[in-house]
Amino acid sequence: MRKLENSELDRKSIESFKKSEKTPLILVLDGIRSLHNIGSVFRTSDAFLIEKIYLCGITATPPNKEIHKTALGATETVAWEHHENVLEVIANLKNEGVTTLAIEQVESAIFLQDFKVDTKQKYALVFGNEVHGVSQEAVALCDGAIEIPQLGTKHSLNISVSAGIVVWDLFQKMNWPG
Repeated sequence: MRKLENSELDRKSIESFKKSEKTPLILVLDGIRSLHNIGSVFRTSDAFLIEKIYLCGITATPPNKEIHKTALGATETVAWEHHENVLEVIANLKNEGVTTLAIEQVESAIFLQDFKVDTKQKYALVFGNEVHGVSQEAVALCDGAIEIPQLGTKHSLNISVSAGIVVWDLFQKMNWPG
């Protein structure tokens, strides 16, 4: 077994990334304090050709040196917008026919492994603040909620880790169903 060289990885250029068909997933980050978490979500979004990221409230925006440390250029490829009010973003997405899902521990949440993807549907995944999670107002506005099952003592994951887990799960269900 031999580790591949970067030149062997067939990486897309920024231009070809922008022209590529995107995964029908939109990420909504609300009130994310850590610039490294934001950068990490951009990098994950680049890896899985995510359609767009909405940065809401106090969530910082590119260009930013600290975001760049973990994004490693993904802020140049992944489309993004900043909006002050996450509730307006969720409402607008719903009006466009996008299914909005809070990634949160709430009553009636569907465990991630049980969530069935409709390959004809576009989804927006709402991730909340590192301490408080997705606000109750945002949860109430969403079409549903997905919970990542956790068996330890903490029952919380870093937002960038949660985003990676959920994005990968939905990505693989969309691309390799069954």
